[in-house]
Amino acid sequence: MPPRPSLHSLLLMAASASSSAAAAGGDSGLLLAARRRLAATAAAGGHRIRLLHSFSPGRVPRRPEVACCVRGAPDARRSAPAPTPLRSRNVHSANNYAAASEERLGQLIQKLKNEGINPKQWRLGNFQRMLCPQCNGGSSEELSLSVYIRKDGMNATWNCFRSKCGWRGFIQADGVTNISQGKTDIESETDQEVESKKTANKVYRKVIEEDLNLEPLCDELVEYFSTRMISAETLRRNKVMQRNWNNKISIAFTYRRDGVLVGCKYRAVDKTFSQEPNTEKIFYGLDDIKRAHDVIIVEGEIDKLSMDEAGYRNCVSVPDGAPPKVSSKIPDKEQDKKYNYLWNCKDYLDSASRIILATDDDGPGQALAEELARRLGKERCWRVKWPKKNDTDTCKDANEVLMFLGPQALRKVIEDAELYPIRGLFSFKDFFPEIDNYFLGIHGDELGIHTGWKSLDDLYKYHLNRLTWLVVPGELTVVTGVPNSGKSEWIDALLCNINTQCGWKFVLCSMENKVKEHARKLLEKRIGKPFFDARYGGDAQRMTPDDFEAGKEWLNETFHLIRCEDDSLPSINWVLDLAKAAVLRHGVRGLVIDPYNELDHQRPSNQTETEYVSQILTKVKRFAQHHSCHVWFVAHPRQLHNWNGGPPNMYDISGSAHFINKCDNGIVIHRNRDQNAGPLDVVQVCVRKVRNKVIGQIGDAFLTYDRVTGQYKDAGKSTIAAVTAVQNRQNSYAKSKKDNVAYEMPFPHPVEDDSVSAEDDGNSFGLNSA
Repeated sequence: MPPRPSLHSLLLMAASASSSAAAAGGDSGLLLAARRRLAATAAAGGHRIRLLHSFSPGRVPRRPEVACCVRGAPDARRSAPAPTPLRSRNVHSANNYAAASEERLGQLIQKLKNEGINPKQWRLGNFQRMLCPQCNGGSSEELSLSVYIRKDGMNATWNCFRSKCGWRGFIQADGVTNISQGKTDIESETDQEVESKKTANKVYRKVIEEDLNLEPLCDELVEYFSTRMISAETLRRNKVMQRNWNNKISIAFTYRRDGVLVGCKYRAVDKTFSQEPNTEKIFYGLDDIKRAHDVIIVEGEIDKLSMDEAGYRNCVSVPDGAPPKVSSKIPDKEQDKKYNYLWNCKDYLDSASRIILATDDDGPGQALAEELARRLGKERCWRVKWPKKNDTDTCKDANEVLMFLGPQALRKVIEDAELYPIRGLFSFKDFFPEIDNYFLGIHGDELGIHTGWKSLDDLYKYHLNRLTWLVVPGELTVVTGVPNSGKSEWIDALLCNINTQCGWKFVLCSMENKVKEHARKLLEKRIGKPFFDARYGGDAQRMTPDDFEAGKEWLNETFHLIRCEDDSLPSINWVLDLAKAAVLRHGVRGLVIDPYNELDHQRPSNQTETEYVSQILTKVKRFAQHHSCHVWFVAHPRQLHNWNGGPPNMYDISGSAHFINKCDNGIVIHRNRDQNAGPLDVVQVCVRKVRNKVIGQIGDAFLTYDRVTGQYKDAGKSTIAAVTAVQNRQNSYAKSKKDNVAYEMPFPHPVEDDSVSAEDDGNSFGLNSA
């Protein structure tokens, strides 16, 4: 493709080729200025504020243009004319109002100067355009900043309308509150109320082609559009014209409804855009979507012409470009000035069942797509994905696709448009990569990880590449058991095993454990030596200082703690918020909440406990799934009756049956307390629920507990046989008594074992003499 000539050179050629005899426009005449003083010198800064009321000769204006000039304090010898009468009930209140307004105006002007806003003249009560101090109007130095100052000096606002800037702000005079900005007994209504009424009752200006001096496009401009792959026929059909003003030619994009000219937008030599003032805002190409079921919306007029070249005439362009970012909320229809063209064209869009948003592939373009989708309804919106124009760059808009790849590629972009995403609504296609990895078994630990105990892994085994699995990220495991059964000890040992094998990190919310005691238990399991030279350690050697220092470093890298720093109890929301922070900041993969009854439960009076527990577990499961974090939730059983020493049932957890209904895995930890029933160091891990059959099944595993190190190991076959035989005899006896609660139903609290050491937190076991 030959080099594309610049628009600047083409427009200059067109200007020289056009007729030099432009129609001489009559001068509107010089404006006459009548100056009246508002008040004396402002208290702050020593400035004088005087109001300029400009009006045309021969008539009194209905609403004079008000300008405010600021200069140094005048000579005290100059006599001041009488102040202009104000709408007031008495002269005293009028004078007070004038003095207060002058003081507020002086404060506002100083604050605006501090922001870099300092025009040659200050106008009050009108929107004033000036150069933005943040973006300097871009390369064209456009006067893009709009500043509005209330006449009473209450506040001032500003907004830069350049899409790549969008700087805006609001300031108030000192001591002014939102309440005091309403009506006063001096003025009958505020400036905002006047502007609101003007907007509601606005009468748009009617424009005529002859009055705008519009002409057909010259050959040079037709050639310019041809370099952008837009034909002369497309230009004629869309009535693209030109305007010769002061011997300068601008491209004129005419905005029409039912063939009647409504507005006009110009593209000048210096690539600046302007529009005919006080005209109704509508889509460019509006007539092309009348009664259309499919509508394409683009960001610029040339993009609309490009879609026409590709065969899509059912396309319109927005008139005002894109915003810098997505707004926080959608304003009311009357206040939605940036997008009032949507409301003006509502009848044309209501009949559309599919709206394709083909905005630019940049930040402002994506923000525009989101703003349009929010107002048009995301359920009927689609979006395009722009293709690459070379190995590194992606096409920015429709015209670039047309220029670099051709009309067929642009048609494919529209044909391949995707449904606009709606938060919370998905299709399976969105998850195909994840499903593929799951099928191929290459998605890391998503299929589960070892527990570190073969007897327990056998219950959860899924043979794939000769590996077995158990703990799966994103699931909820509820752990229960009668008091002093070792629930917390077993979970600590499980975490140590997982960290050793997979390097997982964890966050612990263990309300029943002191930090130093919890650290001792974890270090003993990690190092395999007792923390103290205490009687529970027997003859075993205590961990060395080097072991201790290395263990501390491991503790700090592996575990993070959630602790309440005051006397209040933690709520579930508070715990999950901190756990989320730990996931995002430290990359933890597991959360322990131990136990449920230590949380702050503020159940509403109109909510049952069952409903409340269901709500809590739903929040925990949602956290686990969204953050791919496994959660262990410890819950105690209620008081048991007619207990025969066997493990309790999951349905007996205090509070609600939802603990087993809603969890992914349900585990009961139980230890033998009867010496006649077998060794006292045997721990029975009863897996009572496994939702995902891929990772395991229901069953029992037996471990032995080492009281010296706090470690768990797989029990031997002889130990398992002895314990199983005793349990079978107990169950047979229970059935003969027609009392099935021994194993199937909850059990009472056990009698406390006096031999249990308090320093071991009730989780110690007698060593097997064998």
